[in-house]
Amino acid sequence: MALVLACGTTTARERANFFNDPFIQATDGIASCPVPEGPVITEAQMRSQSHSRAERGTSCYQSGRCRLPNSYLYDKEIIPRVKKAIDADGGFVDTSVWAEGQRRWVWLKGCVRTQAQADALERLIRSIDDVEGVINQLTVQPP
Repeated sequence: MALVLACGTTTARERANFFNDPFIQATDGIASCPVPEGPVITEAQMRSQSHSRAERGTSCYQSGRCRLPNSYLYDKEIIPRVKKAIDADGGFVDTSVWAEGQRRWVWLKGCVRTQAQADALERLIRSIDDVEGVINQLTVQPP
């Protein structure tokens, strides 16, 4: 019985990307930059977020701000475009940046060399079609 209870507790604490939110590494120029945590949550958190995610996702369409029926449907298109835009710019090879997408919002995580790079990355990503907002969580790690 104790083994069953122990296994149940472990399972309840396991974290995963239950909603399949895209999370990719866009650049890898700073070897010492720690890998940021991706969109992992517990199963209990997933259950508690399900309703609000459904509501937030469809309200965008219902209000006429989205062409797709759910704002989360954009993310699998947006995040690869984030990497493509960063690569095309060419000014961020000395950074280590990850991008995470949820409901047309992009979280930038990782390390840059200067605050100017962090600001420029944020501006670049804001300019991508269908991006509603950018959360800049980049840290400056000088050379």
